Order: sequence, then structure tokens, then C-alpha cells
Amino acid sequence: MRNSDMILSLDTVSLDDEGGAVVIIDQTKLPGEAALMRLQTPEQLFDAIKRLCVRGAPAIGVAAAFGLYLAAKKLDTSDFDEFRREVLKTGEYLRSARPTAVNLSWALSRMERRLCASCSADQAKAALLSESNDIFSEDIRVCRAIGEHSLTLLSPGDGILTHCNAGRLATIRYGTATSVMYLGHERGYGLRIFADETRPLLQGARLTAFELKSAGIDVTLICDGMAATVMKSGLINAVFVGCDRVAANGDAANKIGTLSVAIAAKRYGIPFYVCAPTSTLDLEIKTGSGIVIEERDAEEVTDMWYRGRMAPDGVKVFNPAFDVTDSDLITAIITEHGVARPPFDAALRGMIEKTRIERV
Repeated sequence: MRNSDMILSLDTVSLDDEGGAVVIIDQTKLPGEAALMRLQTPEQLFDAIKRLCVRGAPAIGVAAAFGLYLAAKKLDTSDFDEFRREVLKTGEYLRSARPTAVNLSWALSRMERRLCASCSADQAKAALLSESNDIFSEDIRVCRAIGEHSLTLLSPGDGILTHCNAGRLATIRYGTATSVMYLGHERGYGLRIFADETRPLLQGARLTAFELKSAGIDVTLICDGMAATVMKSGLINAVFVGCDRVAANGDAANKIGTLSVAIAAKRYGIPFYVCAPTSTLDLEIKTGSGIVIEERDAEEVTDMWYRGRMAPDGVKVFNPAFDVTDSDLITAIITEHGVARPPFDAALRGMIEKTRIERV
């Protein structure tokens, strides 16, 4: 099977319950090699999340949910209190893999609520399986709904700029920011996509450009530093990005470089849209200053993806994985429930309330 066929035919994350494994597409090897990884222990899952073999806030949440279920399934004890302690311990361990994306903690908290509402190990295992499957299915539905709402903001032939990968490889299917691109393609909109390469890990080049091209979508890859010039030239009608966490005031954390894109879009009067499932809304954090920003290894800047080292030995490196886009730079935040516009605090609370009602 060709690499392009594989990523369009397989879910980014899936559960092999009989084989006792979380199955993921190894994103560190794309686009050169399409390979599956089978993660059978919490340690293997932790490592895969840490090394970005599985990445993207929604996909990480789904993988963690499946992983917690499998860890619980393998426990053999008749003492339910001991069983619950071990499962909760595994949940805390998995939470620590990456700090910025709220979906990781959100998915594990959903699983733990089902665990704590159970009365026996067997009942808990069944509840955890059910909840993890619900999280998986909801992600597909949510991403498609975000795409439908996003499409109302565009016209046929529009040019879209996106940063990083908020695509099907970051979710189960469709993606968040790319869902509008897939739906627009299906409906003959003729959208023109410009994808930032997104340094230092090149998710835009390796993943977004790859998956969109594989789907037959008109995509042009540009260097990060070209974004403002492309906007100024009149090629861009809207910017769509994903996010890993949104604060109560609408500040949004996304892959490093997103803030620069938002500033340029503001300068040239281009709407800047953040695509955010309600699972990424963290209303406990008042502003983006409260979002913990993950810092990653210097080697990602100095060596990774190059044939040889590209920086002098011993040079200091600052490598935050994310930045926070201020809410006043964001035109709207698009969730599965609709388009939230400023003032974001009230609008986002309304989106959360819709989710709560939906689940009652």
C-alpha cells in the first residue's frame, strides 16, 4: 500500500482489543515511510506521545483513553480499591507525557470518572472500554462538525493559510483546521491551501502538505518566513489553525509560530480562525499566561531532519513547542457547536454548556 493511500484509509489511532494494543501511525517516519506502531504498555504509549509518534491534541487524548483501558484490562486483582489505585496511578503517569495539550488530561479525566463510578473491576473495565470508544467516535463527529461550521465562512476559490498540522493525522479523521479543506474539496469549492512548513519539527511540510496532497487537494508548501508576504500578495482569504488549549478569555496555545501568523493576518485584514473542539477549552485558566508551555530538546533545532548538524556546537537553544495567540488577534473560535466570536469568555462558556446538555 502506498504511503498516501495508507494515511487516508486508516485511522490515526485505533484499538486492537483482542491483541491488547493501541495502534498508531508513526508520524515521525512520515512522509518517507508509512509504518504502524503497536503500543501494549503505558510506558510504550508515554514514549510514543513524548517522541511525537502520535501527536495532535485530539489524537493524544484518544490514544491515552485506549491506553488506560488496556492497562486496566490487564490488571489481575480481586481487590477493587487496589485496582482503582493502580488505574489512577497509570492515568497520572500518562498525563505527564506532555503538559500543554489539554485533551490528554481531559480524556483521562473522563475515563477516571467512569472508573470511580464503578463498583467492581469487571464493571470498571467494561465502563472504560465504553468510554474510550465514545471518545474515539466523538472525535470524528466533532471534527466534521467543525468543518461544516468553518465552510460557512468561506467562498469557492478562497485561499487558506494554515500552520502546523491540525489535520486527520492530529485527530482520528478530518482534522480540526483541515476539516473545512476536506469538506470543501468534496463539494467542489476549489480551495487553495498554503501550508507553513512549521519549524523546527516541520509538521506542516511532513504531515499537512502530505495528507492534503494525498487527498488531491490543491496545497502549496511555504517556508514559515513567507507567510506575511503571501498574505500581502492577496493570495490568502482566511487563516485556519488548530490549538492545544484555549483559556477562558480566548487566548489560544498552538504550535510555535502561530502568534506570528496571527499578527501578520491582523496587519493585512485577514480573518484568523482557531478551530477548537470543546475538549480543548480550559475555562479554569483565565488567560493564556496560565498555560504551561512545553519546552523540547535543543536537538530538534540543531540536528533533527538535517544531514548534518546545522548549528555550532555548544550554542544556546530556546525551543518552546507552543506560543499563545492573544484573543484580540483571533476573529473567531470554531467549535463543534458553532462559531464563537468576542467577547470570548461568554461565548466559550456557552459552548461548554451545549456540550454538557448534549451529554445529559
